Amino acid sequence: MLHKDHGHRRSLMQGASLPVLTALACLLPLPALAQVSPAQTPPAGVPAGPDGPLQSAPEELSQTPQGGGRAGGEIVVTGTRIVTGGFDAPTPTTVLGAEQIAANAQPNIFTTIAQLPSLQGSSGTQVNTFSTSSGQQGLSSFSLRGVGAIRTLTLLDGQRVVGANVTGVPDVSLFPQLLVQRVDVVNGGASASYGSDAVGGVVNFILDNRFEGIKGNVLGGITTYGDDEQILLQLAAGTSLLDDRLHLVTSIEYDDEAGVPGGNYGFELANGRDWFTGYSMINRGVLNDGSPQYIMRDRVQTAGYGKYGLITSGPLTGTGIDAEGNPYQFQFGSPCYGSLCLGGNVAGNVDAGRSLRSAIERLNSYSRVGFEFSPGHEIYATVNLARVRTSNQPVNGANRPGLTIQCDNPFVPQAIKTRCATAGITNFGFGTSNASLGNTRVDTERRQYRYVAGVKGEFGIGERDWTYDLYGTHGINYTDIDVSNIMLNPRFNQAIDVISLNGQPACRSAAARAAGCQPLNIFGDAASQAALDYVVPANGPYQRTRQTQDVVSLSFSGSPFDLWAGPFSVAFGGEYRREFYRVEADPYGAGFANTPPNADYPADPVLNASGNGNWYAGTYKNGRGVYNVKEAFLEANLPLFDSTAIGQANLNGAARVTDYSTSGVVWAWKVGGTWDTPLDGFRIRGVTSRDVRAPNLSELFAAPVTTTLPNFFDPFTNTNVLVIQNSIGNTALTPELARNTTVGFTYNPAFAPNVNLSFDYYNLSIKDVISGLAPADIVQLCFQNVLPETCAAFDLSNSGGSGNFVNVQAFNLASIETRGFDIEASLRLPQPLGLPGSLTLRGLATHVIEYITDTGLPGTIPVDGAGSNSGATPDWKWLMIQSYETDTFSLLVQERWFSDGTYGNQYVVCAPGSCPVSTSQRPTIDYNTLKGAFYVDIGATVNLTDEVTLYGKVDNLFDRDPEPSPIFNNPALYDQIGRVYRAGVRFAF
Repeated sequence: MLHKDHGHRRSLMQGASLPVLTALACLLPLPALAQVSPAQTPPAGVPAGPDGPLQSAPEELSQTPQGGGRAGGEIVVTGTRIVTGGFDAPTPTTVLGAEQIAANAQPNIFTTIAQLPSLQGSSGTQVNTFSTSSGQQGLSSFSLRGVGAIRTLTLLDGQRVVGANVTGVPDVSLFPQLLVQRVDVVNGGASASYGSDAVGGVVNFILDNRFEGIKGNVLGGITTYGDDEQILLQLAAGTSLLDDRLHLVTSIEYDDEAGVPGGNYGFELANGRDWFTGYSMINRGVLNDGSPQYIMRDRVQTAGYGKYGLITSGPLTGTGIDAEGNPYQFQFGSPCYGSLCLGGNVAGNVDAGRSLRSAIERLNSYSRVGFEFSPGHEIYATVNLARVRTSNQPVNGANRPGLTIQCDNPFVPQAIKTRCATAGITNFGFGTSNASLGNTRVDTERRQYRYVAGVKGEFGIGERDWTYDLYGTHGINYTDIDVSNIMLNPRFNQAIDVISLNGQPACRSAAARAAGCQPLNIFGDAASQAALDYVVPANGPYQRTRQTQDVVSLSFSGSPFDLWAGPFSVAFGGEYRREFYRVEADPYGAGFANTPPNADYPADPVLNASGNGNWYAGTYKNGRGVYNVKEAFLEANLPLFDSTAIGQANLNGAARVTDYSTSGVVWAWKVGGTWDTPLDGFRIRGVTSRDVRAPNLSELFAAPVTTTLPNFFDPFTNTNVLVIQNSIGNTALTPELARNTTVGFTYNPAFAPNVNLSFDYYNLSIKDVISGLAPADIVQLCFQNVLPETCAAFDLSNSGGSGNFVNVQAFNLASIETRGFDIEASLRLPQPLGLPGSLTLRGLATHVIEYITDTGLPGTIPVDGAGSNSGATPDWKWLMIQSYETDTFSLLVQERWFSDGTYGNQYVVCAPGSCPVSTSQRPTIDYNTLKGAFYVDIGATVNLTDEVTLYGKVDNLFDRDPEPSPIFNNPALYDQIGRVYRAGVRFAF
């Protein structure tokens, strides 16, 4: 069977191929990374390929709008909902074509897209590996402009996808990937066009739903350290029947990435990585002695616990315990600041135990059938079934400082008992890493079932062509989280309080003994199996989440009449959406009242009936919630003028009215335009918009968590009271409101058609940002009459304290403002220096001028996070590509770079003897530089035949280590893994 992928087999073979031969140097020419406008030839920022302008080539863009149906052959780029051609969308949109995606040779398309400079703070398998309870381990989700994944709308063929987390964000790992024809990244607000969450922008995956033929991909990879072994198998097939009226497409893929496990205690990372040295920010606790409050130091160790135990208070302080249970003199290092010391014995450090990258296994299938029941009208259905499994180790052991051990504990070494008697003490302070308990593991499984049915096409009214699109989606996501090898705190506390009973060690508490308590020897690595089974039960915490999303959407687009400068075009439509979630947890975490104990989790009077504080980590709760959305939108394009003297311009505007069942009606709008000036190839564009993000299911209906605050200050009575803290959702939340403005230009002169340049300035301001408050802040804001709505969140009127409560919940209080600019440039040189083929040079950059967050609390100073490399918004972030391509092979070199920054811009750097008084909002520090990073990737392809291509790629060629950081490392910016080799073969018939 011939591969008909829009009539261009060789282009697919070259572009859909990439990295080979373990150290070869280069990828495909990145032609498909471009700034584009709908329905037109290559605009500024779109390089041409060896056979002409790639972005306007039939196989790249001119196929189908928004997911496969025919609509007059027009192209819909995600910055607009107008299908009709003849105008340029004012919102900057970067497009990654199939060739660019293939050239990056990644087992997950998420990694390729996340490299774009405008994407800041995206998650992935390197992020959240330290987490036990977040539920976001291994979740691949995008964040544009650094404002978070919850403010970036991710679509599949222009349609919403059911969330893979209660925050509502989908997991890109669950998307079909081999059939991706292109990815549109809208760098600007798009709520008027697409609705809630499109504050930072939109990432839209466009599938090739008219693919014909068979194609596949086999990829393998491994790091230079011999871990994170990767295997990717992909296969897709498509055909047309019944005179090209029936279209069938299907794909299946399997991806297994072993991840990078945790290292050993101390500073030893996995498999010989040596960049972690215990670099820490130490708080001296002194604010006004002329020296900095915070100091940055290397090889910092805690004085609060040791690997197998450490006496931390009393006359025996400094006595450590080795693996055999023998006491020794612990080396604290010097100097010490509180519980932190420089140097000394670092064997008990637990941080090196976190996974550097979660293991992930993906299985994904996608099928689509479309039938043109009459010319220009197609009915279609799609099914996307996918499963993703991830696992990570949050940390080594389960450190417990601040313990009190009785000297009569029979497990206490005799030498220490003797010293207790000599010192005249009956107990001592103790801390341990609990190395004998083993390490916790978190396993997460997400299963997605997504069904779409629709009808789309075109019709005429008079002499005017219109398009329509009616579809419904039903998506279900199941997320199962299982935590294993983790302690129950109350059982641990009872098990280490040991006495001698009838000559045998036993738990001191008779009630605990009756409930099965087994004495635990925490002195060395000598715990009995019975004690381990009691403290670390076989059945750990779990969470079972079911989310559903139902959408019905109808939209139209057309040009009802012509004006003096061209056709007037409109798009309009409506949508209904329902979001639901239900979460169930284990009874030890959720609470016995909500989930009665069962055979796997028997009743235990030692445990807290509320569930709070039982598990060392991973306290999940039961909850549920639902809301619905009704909305309508209108978008219009008005041609302003079209003449040789003053050029061509259009005005584009849109409005959307949305009715949320929880918060009522809110409006979003945008207005912008483009002007093709008389200056050859010089286009000016700009857009300003009002965008919204509605509160998500988690913020509205968070599963409740209850804790006790015994000495809570009541400002109304000026006394301390007992308070019950209830962490809950807030159904009174309203949507966040944003103002997003972008102004820029593109330049692509006719005299230099292979030169492309674009520049866009952006300013994004978000108010009523949903953020949490501490219980003391909630009460104080009411007491000071600063935020009266917090007054309904507590009641301190009970003098006895039994009825006092504070509901800790999110409020619309904070704000975010960020501004900066994006630059993109490319140059293509056919037959450079007389050589065959073409050379493409390309660069993208984002500069963040400021990123200011304001908590909204009285007396606080807004913080500018631009250039803070412990966050997600460095001053500069670049992606540079140089590629050379011929008919038989291609080479690529890619550089990824971000600039030097700080740990935090709130710090005041000063030297001893010259520091001002340190404050909570302007603390002093002796060093505040967190260097950036520069990574080089190389790749190559070789076309063995027209159908078969070998490829290879090396990422992080020079094995660049992360910079020393007091937060261990920031995987949102830095590469934790090191050099990675990948090779594979692609085929298409």
